[in-house]
Order: sequence, then C-alpha cells, then structure tokens
Amino acid sequence: MAARPEVPEAMLDRLRATLSGLPSCDEEEAWVGVRWRVGTATVAHVFGGEDGLFRITFRAEAGELMAFEQLGPPYFRAEWGDNVVGMLLDHATAWDELAELLVDAYCLQAPARLAALVERPSARATGDR
Repeated sequence: MAARPEVPEAMLDRLRATLSGLPSCDEEEAWVGVRWRVGTATVAHVFGGEDGLFRITFRAEAGELMAFEQLGPPYFRAEWGDNVVGMLLDHATAWDELAELLVDAYCLQAPARLAALVERPSARATGDR
C-alpha cells in the first residue's frame, strides 16, 4: 500500500482563505489530511490518496448530488454520507468555484444562527436563499 502524501501547504492556504473566515469554523488534523468543522459537524476534509492525488469532500444540498454526479470529473460521489460530494484537486481546480461550494457546505452544516451571518454565493447570484 502506497503512503498518502501530505496536503501541500499552498493548497491548504487556498482552502484556509475561504474556511477560516467563517464563524466558528475550526481547522484540525484528521485521521488523514485536514478537516474543518463547525461544532462537531465536518464542513470539508482535504487529503492525499494512496494514488498520490488530492481530494476534498464537502456537503451539498441533497438535490445537487445528482448534478455533481452527472458533471463527472473532477467531482465524485463520496462513499459515505447521504450528502457528501468529493472533488479532485489539481492544477485545473477552479478555486473560486470551490470557495463558493465550501461556503454553501458550511451553511448546510452550521447552526442556523451562524449560517445567517454568512452571505452565500448562490444567494448573491440568484437573489434567493
């Protein structure tokens, strides 16, 4: 079995730029990689795989899961949880899009009082939520 690579600091910095600004969203070491949580709920988890590739998992609205599955790479459906989406991270990652998805994931996981403090990107674009 190949060793899992450490998540590059530059990649963590990009994720921190979004996640560290969210109310009570805390970064911590995970069993592999790094995760961000609000309370006991995981918002996002980034890790290196045994194949040497890097992935992030995050939460999505139940109705969006099929859309992510249909999009295909870099997205994938995680093997756990009923609302967990995964994304392969590489040189082609759309970091602005990922930031929006992570803010939405936070709002799904956070208590309503904390989520209400955050302007969701999709709300700006559509005027709702």
